Amino acid sequence: MEARGLVARKTETALSASVEDLPAFEGSGIVVEISWSALNYKDALALEPGNRVLRSSPLVLGVECAGTVMKSDALAFPVGSSVLIQGHGLGTEADGGFASHVAVPESWLTPLPKELSQREAMILGMAASTAMASLEALELHGLEPSAGQIVITGAAGGVGSLSTLLAAKLGYEVVASTGRVHEADYLRSLGAVDIVGRDEIGDANGRVLGAQRWAGAIDCVGGETLASLLRCMRYGASVAASGLTGGSSLETTVFPFITRGISLLGIDVVHTASTQRARWWQSLAALKPSEEMLESLVQKTIGLSEIPSALAEFKSGSVRGRILVDPRLN
Repeated sequence: MEARGLVARKTETALSASVEDLPAFEGSGIVVEISWSALNYKDALALEPGNRVLRSSPLVLGVECAGTVMKSDALAFPVGSSVLIQGHGLGTEADGGFASHVAVPESWLTPLPKELSQREAMILGMAASTAMASLEALELHGLEPSAGQIVITGAAGGVGSLSTLLAAKLGYEVVASTGRVHEADYLRSLGAVDIVGRDEIGDANGRVLGAQRWAGAIDCVGGETLASLLRCMRYGASVAASGLTGGSSLETTVFPFITRGISLLGIDVVHTASTQRARWWQSLAALKPSEEMLESLVQKTIGLSEIPSALAEFKSGSVRGRILVDPRLN
């Protein structure tokens, strides 16, 4: 079968990416014809010179995709199965989802619930998986809708948008934090009851602890934003942290942890077991937003050749919601 993909090539001095013909798929593995993929922050990092995300070269980029099984010897995934592929080494260690086809081990596949189309799965995508993982972790640590307001940082981005939407559908009173105040109407349409600026989530004023404001938090930013959150959580509350767009360093003190019993929960959806990932997607199917709401999350749809420029836009922090990739557009 003919296949094409966005191939990254890395040397000691340069990094490039271009659409190329791919070699024939031979040997073991399940071959999936990709119908949709989507841009993620890790894809943008993979095109930064000197990055540690791209573990192999040459390599087809793309950390997630959805499609139809075209070749299989696995009873659980016969030909014609609608599947989702996310994380593991996709697009970082093994050829990824910015392509027309991909070959992966059976353990990397997640069956797509019949309530979700492949396009809808990519609108939700890794962002929705991260949102579900964050909400699940918070609830396992005692959070419930009656506890009070929760805050979501970086709320206009992919993970933030889906976290806001899903938390609101579960009955939480969501305060959306963003540095883009012009997105207030969009965030309210997702279910946020209030919008606060990036500098308004904490009020410690240089103190090690501030007022106890939030019953829970989903942090998609990291850096000083996360440090501010920790200082202003209610007693016994938890913060689910999954992002680093605001920086990978965390400068804080032990006081939020030892005087208020705050829990900092790290969220990873890359190495998640397939059974757990399937459970998240069954929950997502049950919480499926309206078609109109899903479409409001899509900023645009692009072809393979447009990905590098779109990733630069993505890295700048100007993207709202999701950018989908249709490999048929090349």
